[in-house]
Amino acid sequence: MEALKEKVANGQIDTVITAIPDMQGRLLGKRFHAEFFIDSAWEETHCCNYLVATDLEMYTVDGYAATSWSAGYGDYVMKPDLATLRLLPWLEGTAMVTCDLLDHHTHALVPHAPRSVLKQQINRLQEMGLESAVATELEFFVFRESFDEMRDKRYRDMTTISPYNEDYHIFQTTKEESLMRTIRNGLQGAGVGVENTKGEADPGQAEINVRYSDALEMADNHCLVKNAIKEIAFLNDRAVTFLAKWSHDAAGSSSHIHQSLVSTVGAPVFYDADAEYGMSALMRHYLAGLLKYASDNTFFLAPYVNSYKRFMAGTFAPTKAIWSLDNRTAGYRVVGDGTRNVRVECRVGGSDLNPYLAIAAQIAAGIAGIENKLELEKECKGDAYQARRAREIPSTLAQAAQALKKSNMLRDAMGSDVVDHYVHAAEWELEDFNSKVTDYEVSRGFERA
Repeated sequence: MEALKEKVANGQIDTVITAIPDMQGRLLGKRFHAEFFIDSAWEETHCCNYLVATDLEMYTVDGYAATSWSAGYGDYVMKPDLATLRLLPWLEGTAMVTCDLLDHHTHALVPHAPRSVLKQQINRLQEMGLESAVATELEFFVFRESFDEMRDKRYRDMTTISPYNEDYHIFQTTKEESLMRTIRNGLQGAGVGVENTKGEADPGQAEINVRYSDALEMADNHCLVKNAIKEIAFLNDRAVTFLAKWSHDAAGSSSHIHQSLVSTVGAPVFYDADAEYGMSALMRHYLAGLLKYASDNTFFLAPYVNSYKRFMAGTFAPTKAIWSLDNRTAGYRVVGDGTRNVRVECRVGGSDLNPYLAIAAQIAAGIAGIENKLELEKECKGDAYQARRAREIPSTLAQAAQALKKSNMLRDAMGSDVVDHYVHAAEWELEDFNSKVTDYEVSRGFERA
């Protein structure tokens, strides 16, 4: 705050964005004149409580217990978390702070707000003397056209920034480097430790990796990274998409979640030098929980109808919720074996996930595994796509919604009100999609039916 006051006084900063993550993992909020922010808004501001009860198009969906037309859509308090205050180098004279959502009357955290859901699981870990260490990888596609051009063309005839597979390809990624360099440097300037960007497995597909952190900071950074990439692309007359599957001809885009636990003094508790692969008993229990409750958690890793188009054999997107050692065909991959960095990579999630909810669900399942001392099943070896009797990842949003609805583990971990809130979101997503006529149906059946 002192640094912000100094920059406001000398004219370097004139705008402060206060933002919350919504149910979809987007940043919503207000732009304050910086002088007003440092005078009073740094303590709190307000927003309509429908912001965590809408769909992807901001439609006010009926049926939520937390808020509705009959309840009048009142206010929540937006409480800035000043630990997240940062500059945004790609926006002139602008700083940003992430906020928690509080009840207007009690000032308690709103339970179903994504940041609150994750904080609840972090608190449960802390009561066990543990802390999280998380990193999310994020994939997306870059296009030659701008967002406005895409919309005007009704998202047809889109041109990826490069014409052929660019996985690890230096020459190909040079074609998008003017954009990616701005993204890397902008995020670094905003306090996000960027490791690298690289080409991914299809034309125009990119990946960005940022340094691991604790669960809350990682989720905050993940949301900022997505927002920054969209904004910087817009400012450079390019478009990007984080759809899990933007074309049936292209690979899907993922958001892998690397996770481990440490003690409150930072010692890695997943590592045991004398154990097979260096996996401690606690890590084995944690991973067993991830596997047992994989279906319960799938909605938080794949929240839309489109998300399930990504799960295809032979595409590096998993179809089986099983574990394997350094094997990219499995839903859960153990990496860093034999070292202090041994960890679990959940490969199920798509680039469309909400990081707060996804990480919270992973932690909840891991805690259940630890508390119940679940025994880890035998590892899968070889091509997991061919593991006929292996545990399947739910193949549709309807299946995932049912698993979430029936999950006693998540109801115990998050509260039934929170689970019911997101079950309703899933059911609305299905209802809305099923009421629409798609381009595919028309082109396929217009003449032939």
